[in-house]
Amino acid sequence: MRAGALLAAAALCSHARAQAPENPAAATEGPAVEVVGTRPLPGLGTALRDIPSAVQSASAEELLRRDARDLAEGLASDFAGVALDDPVGNRFQHNLTYRGFVASPLLGVPQGLSVFVDGVRVNEPFGDMVNWDLIPRNAIATAHLLSGSKPAFGLNTLGGVLSVQTKSGFAFPGTSARFAGGSFGRRSLELESGGHGERIDYFAAADAQDETGWREHSPSRLRRAFVKTGWQDSRSDLDVSLAVADNTMHGTQALPSSMLANPRQAYTWPDRTQNQLGFLTVRGNHFVDRDVLITASVYLRRLDQEGVASNVNDDPGGPPGFNERISRDQLGAGAALQLVVRAGAHELTLGGSLDGASIDYAQQRQEATFSAAREAVGIAAFVPRTQLGAQNRYRAFYVIDQISAAPQWTFTLAARYDLAQVRMRDRSGTQPALDADHEFQRVNPSLGVNWNPSNAATWFASVSQAMRTPTPVELACADPATPCLLPNQFLADPALKPVVAHTLEAGTRLRLANLRLSGAVYRSVLSDDIQFVSSSTTGGAGFFRNAGETLRQGLELKAVMTHEKLTASASYAYVRAEYLSSFSMPSPNNSSRDAAGDILVARGNAIPGIPRSIVKLGLDWRPIPAWSSGFAWTWFDRQYARGDENNQDVNGALPSYATTRLYSAFRATRNWELSLKVDNVFDRSYRTSGLLGRNFFPGGTFDATAAVPEQFSVPGAPRALWLAARYETR
Repeated sequence: MRAGALLAAAALCSHARAQAPENPAAATEGPAVEVVGTRPLPGLGTALRDIPSAVQSASAEELLRRDARDLAEGLASDFAGVALDDPVGNRFQHNLTYRGFVASPLLGVPQGLSVFVDGVRVNEPFGDMVNWDLIPRNAIATAHLLSGSKPAFGLNTLGGVLSVQTKSGFAFPGTSARFAGGSFGRRSLELESGGHGERIDYFAAADAQDETGWREHSPSRLRRAFVKTGWQDSRSDLDVSLAVADNTMHGTQALPSSMLANPRQAYTWPDRTQNQLGFLTVRGNHFVDRDVLITASVYLRRLDQEGVASNVNDDPGGPPGFNERISRDQLGAGAALQLVVRAGAHELTLGGSLDGASIDYAQQRQEATFSAAREAVGIAAFVPRTQLGAQNRYRAFYVIDQISAAPQWTFTLAARYDLAQVRMRDRSGTQPALDADHEFQRVNPSLGVNWNPSNAATWFASVSQAMRTPTPVELACADPATPCLLPNQFLADPALKPVVAHTLEAGTRLRLANLRLSGAVYRSVLSDDIQFVSSSTTGGAGFFRNAGETLRQGLELKAVMTHEKLTASASYAYVRAEYLSSFSMPSPNNSSRDAAGDILVARGNAIPGIPRSIVKLGLDWRPIPAWSSGFAWTWFDRQYARGDENNQDVNGALPSYATTRLYSAFRATRNWELSLKVDNVFDRSYRTSGLLGRNFFPGGTFDATAAVPEQFSVPGAPRALWLAARYETR
């Protein structure tokens, strides 16, 4: 059984030289969280004491206990320094921020975190986005967040990497069904079942979620399924998995400050996103002998995205508004091969990967007027505006050498060579400026050291760098003379430079009886960071450009104490995210703009959208084995709105806020469990993100002549309650 993973973990933690395990999957996909995957593909597992960076982990049990609706919410509830906001007013489309780096489903957001599922990078090829709605919670076995620039994980790993492993029938046997319902018309059903024989196992999960949304015109409908089967013998393990999804989510946009008295209303609507996914992965491991492991994987991933976005037209000679209809059909495939060899004090990893993607993008525009409810009602047919074909080709080779120099010291050296090629072609015959071929290549190294003076203490330090290449959406929208409307219209493609992160980090992990402490300090400098520059009064149109150097610098502290029936946790994260280069940029809605509508961004100005401090407190209490309860309290510091890059707008920063969550579960019988979750217990009003724009509905109806600059922001959800019943046979 794969429960043998605990034995593998113990062997690794004691630096024992392991033989090929009786169950090879135990070393590569077991659920233990003290052994962490630090390579793109599963290796022999790395003991936590030998990882030269901060590590935060979540298990399937923890995600369920806190009733996290999805993976992003689960990370935000407990991980130090992780923050969420809902920029489109839909809570299935989070922006996740960690150390000032973002993983977002929104096209055009500068992504700085990479996400892997079973060894496959799932940042989308068109804009490096992360669609959190495509990763169902009940298919997740473990999730590990590793901090810092991680060159071995390849492109986009500027501030960290999130590595997710899915469940298997050996590790998660049994069947369960969970029904939940409550506020905002939410109803959900989750099913999962796993089992195994001597050599073959299976696991299947499915869920259906529906809700009306807490804001007007913001319903969501999610349908997801995941199946996995595997075979193994004494030396080899083979897994085949398939994930499918058909999700539709509606958003309601940010609101101007003058409309926040009624936070449920939409500024304009409709705004809809539909994701249809098919994701096939095949992965195998083979122990050549006790010290040599070969891992290979191949995948095929198809994602079709369709959307409609309502927009105000700031052109006085045109109609009041327009609807944008977009489609993005993405087909990606790839293969990877990795060899891990233990020889003396060295554990050497050699790996390579080849990834490719083909993207068909189309955008159409429809002139519209606004109803009394601010619905953008079409008054003409949709007219094609952009048809773009893009192809990405990524080739990489990496090497990692983990050296046990002495019983107390471990050194980790790594380097990766990436060659990225982006080919774009206009398919409309009317925009030849879109035709271009781009190539980026670089070798990125890292060096880490761990000192373990005792079994209860680890000290680590690292220096590393990583690269993010400009995405097709950035390359196709980089001309200030022809700004584009995100996430839609593309007009030209001047060259952009790749972003390179240089990171220093040092920290500690301490275990003192029933107290665990961890802390880290870090400094990341990004060269040639890419900035979206707004150039319209609505705040949506603009262009991308390299904006010099930016900084993310800070510290993280976390303490977890367990005492009999209580577990208490506290964390504090501080990030100083600011510009290190001065530059001028258009910001027509900033009150400090000059006569030309520009602002001067100075060295030291804070980067918008990043709270400087985050405090989290948590308590889990289990008075009797059948009953557990807990609460989570989180405080977020203030943050500046996009468009206020010089921090001088008269509206100032969005205020700080705090939220409180309660949860409780009671096992009524051996098989039945009832649970309750309450979000925003004290019903606080707060705002999660903002941008500067112009309100074209100052009196509630469209009036272009009376439009005024305002700070727009996304209101936070009010108090909400959900009940759930879970039946399981485990």
